[in-house]
Amino acid sequence: ITKKIRIKAMILLATGMLQEKIGRKLGIFRFSSYLSSAKRKVRKNMAKIVNKYPVGIQTFEDIREKGYLYIDKTKYIVDFREKGMKFVFLSRPRRFGKSLFASTLQAYFEGRKELFEGLAIADYEKDWVKHPVFHFDLSGAKHMSVEQLERYLADMLEEQETIWGYKTHQVDANLRLKDLVKKAYEKTGEKAVVIIDEYDAPLLDVVHEKENLQLLRRIMQNFYSPLKMLDPYLEFCFITGITKFSQLSIFSELNNLDNISLFDQYSAICGISKTELTTQMKPDIEAMGEALNMTYEECLKELTQFYDGYHFSEKSEDIFNPFSLVKAMNAGKIAPYWFGSGTPSFLLKLLDKYHVNLSTLESQETVLSSFDQSTEEMTEALPLLYQSGYLTIKKYEPMFQEYTLGIPNKEVRDGLLNSLIPHYVNPRRSDNNAFLLGFCKAVYRNDIEAALEHMRTYMATIPYDLENHSEKHYQTIFYLMFSFLNIYIRTEVKSAIGRADAVMHMPDTIYVFELKVDKSADEALAQIDEKGYMLPYHTEGKRLIKIGISFDSTQRTISDWKIKEE
Repeated sequence: ITKKIRIKAMILLATGMLQEKIGRKLGIFRFSSYLSSAKRKVRKNMAKIVNKYPVGIQTFEDIREKGYLYIDKTKYIVDFREKGMKFVFLSRPRRFGKSLFASTLQAYFEGRKELFEGLAIADYEKDWVKHPVFHFDLSGAKHMSVEQLERYLADMLEEQETIWGYKTHQVDANLRLKDLVKKAYEKTGEKAVVIIDEYDAPLLDVVHEKENLQLLRRIMQNFYSPLKMLDPYLEFCFITGITKFSQLSIFSELNNLDNISLFDQYSAICGISKTELTTQMKPDIEAMGEALNMTYEECLKELTQFYDGYHFSEKSEDIFNPFSLVKAMNAGKIAPYWFGSGTPSFLLKLLDKYHVNLSTLESQETVLSSFDQSTEEMTEALPLLYQSGYLTIKKYEPMFQEYTLGIPNKEVRDGLLNSLIPHYVNPRRSDNNAFLLGFCKAVYRNDIEAALEHMRTYMATIPYDLENHSEKHYQTIFYLMFSFLNIYIRTEVKSAIGRADAVMHMPDTIYVFELKVDKSADEALAQIDEKGYMLPYHTEGKRLIKIGISFDSTQRTISDWKIKEE
């Protein structure tokens, strides 16, 4: 077939007039049919474009001017103004909308009325006074030495000085900040607004390094020190962060700082509440459900399981992770976006430093002072795990002023386990996946002997240097393995009477496991009876099977097991 004929055939194909016989002869008909079919499938599975989603965009101006989805949070600014609030601190986990709210405040105090048309604050504000606004974003100051941090602060100040046409003779950051605010006030006749976003970013990664923490904290304390004395020149001051460092050590004598982080009325100031999701974003859920072949109710349920579950006060609204929710809507796929965006290095260091019992993270009963605590006063991991978003408030008991903390949702739970299994168990993901698949297949066949053989083989692959040979360490490994299986089967580790190492629920059978290190499987079985681990399940009408497992620390794997049906 000549080149000329081939070109002509391709032209005919493009215009839809190519006969099947010629197409087959030229070897392109099948590809054309495949391509058309693929396009039809893509069109069918693509979600309707309901909104433009601000993925990675944290600037209020960009979102409003370019028509991205914006969940109106300006009613909180109205609240600040009506109450005459002046120094406000807000703590929320990373990627939870703190920077967007800070940007919204900046636009408001700059008097940019046109950006707020149709929003809650438009009905309240009549004057739209233009204040000088100093917005300092510390999120770029991570992993810095003392010298680097000092240069970073100097660069931010120099940028503002250039904007205001002020040439300073000062060297110290605190004196430059003080002079800058006063200069802006003199130049405009209006009080200034100071916004400090992610104030603790320079400190978070060295929270376990006492010497470095002290040095960097002193620099930041020096930078923030003028805020109190600048009171006569300030209209408003807003500070955000993840952790709660002591006010005395970071904000000097700023004792009039309103920490709104745990107030009911501000529980939804960042994030997306369930009310906002099911009203303002209902068409988005419907379109996503259609693309995923789900009903609206099914899609909402799946989004809830993955991204909901955050509560930031005693009577908090149900809050969804905004980063993951927006990413999921944009991609048309429900996946672990927040956890996948980066596990902070401090998390594993934290768990190691405080010897965290991972099984207790599912349900931790405590009082407010145990988790609403400054980083300097921390003697356990709980405050930082809560403030960082790995734990959240699940329940509040007013009679005893008791909080129950737990893992917020499936995204955090699965992500946490994914991060910890290589740390505690086996760094080789392929080995982990092979074990999970083999174990689950055996369990679904009700072949528990084969399942335990898979476990015996798998545990023998755990590298020697990951072990400390304590019973608690092996129980942690056992807990992680069973918790990770929750991706495939429902698991449980607690009951009202006691705590078994694992309780696995199957359609017609409940398995209760107990692990002993360098002790017999019979002793493990006896503990199940003595502690009454089986009692809560007698009324469920299923087969009840108890399994005692003996772990040999010398062989570094399971040495024996006993299976007994009640």
